[in-house]
Amino acid sequence: MTIQEIIKNAPKAELHLHIEGSFEPELMFEIAQRNKVSIPYKNIEEVKNAYKFDCLQDFLDIYYAGAGVLLHEIDFYDLTMAYFAKCHENNVIHTEIMFDPQTHTHRGVPFETVITGIHKAQKVAEEKWGISSLLIMSYLRHLSEEDAFVTLEQSLPFKHLIAAVGLDSSELGNPPSKFKNVFEASIKEGYIPLAHAGEEGPSDYVWEALDILNIHRIDHGNNSLSDAKLIKRLVEENIALTVCPLSNSALKVVDDLKNHPLKTMLNHNLKATINSDDPAYFGGYMNDNFLAIQEALDLSIADIQTLIRNGFEHSFSEKKVVFLEKTKAYFSPFLNNLK
Repeated sequence: MTIQEIIKNAPKAELHLHIEGSFEPELMFEIAQRNKVSIPYKNIEEVKNAYKFDCLQDFLDIYYAGAGVLLHEIDFYDLTMAYFAKCHENNVIHTEIMFDPQTHTHRGVPFETVITGIHKAQKVAEEKWGISSLLIMSYLRHLSEEDAFVTLEQSLPFKHLIAAVGLDSSELGNPPSKFKNVFEASIKEGYIPLAHAGEEGPSDYVWEALDILNIHRIDHGNNSLSDAKLIKRLVEENIALTVCPLSNSALKVVDDLKNHPLKTMLNHNLKATINSDDPAYFGGYMNDNFLAIQEALDLSIADIQTLIRNGFEHSFSEKKVVFLEKTKAYFSPFLNNLK
């Protein structure tokens, strides 16, 4: 079996996925027509052409515009089920889904509509394909902390459905420290704290996420490698990085996947994981990300096993021990053949 086949068939966990970023052009066009929402595209091909950008802000502009067609519970259900179908194709057996309530509540869509549609899809995916999942409620960092507090309050009737809070959107100029108080309040409500840091922002933002927000996992974290003391701390505290190769390439975080820092992260014993981020926009789901980075960096089967094991180990799943055993059993024959 080739390493590509091994990757495709391996069980995986995804820890960094924005459900709004899994909005494929075909589905966007279909829901826009269903809801009679006007979008500036005459056909699916024009939508696909719009899914092209030069930087994070260009992407975010398209991302928020696309989310504007999502109005009803069935829309969020369809969006989430389409993502779960991709999980099934990619052998993702556990996923931790980020959603951005403010993207929708600011348009007048109730919080309840958003989370109910997503949750119904979660239940169906577990029954149909055995895929386990949990939800991460992300605050939009380009908005105010006061606005994040409104979202926190809106979430409380549904907090039994939400495992964690995150921090995403435009990083530069919006440091983690801006959200110190709402993260403290979120932790008191029982939410696990996470944050995007060190993607476009400096390593200082990663320090802030650790020291001020008390996060349990760093989303992206590429720029952590510029700081030897930070690397040491991340290793000592066993903080995982949810790395997104195709996203990094599309947003010019790296100029070429051959120069991606993932292998350096592994060499430093950082707990790197592979994820798809916003796969509809960045050109690929989990297998695409694994295959692209494996080829670019000539990763070994042992490297692939480490990345997949890290994903399960740093998930918040109650079944992580079972998943880790499954991973060990899957890779054992391939690694034994190399001895």
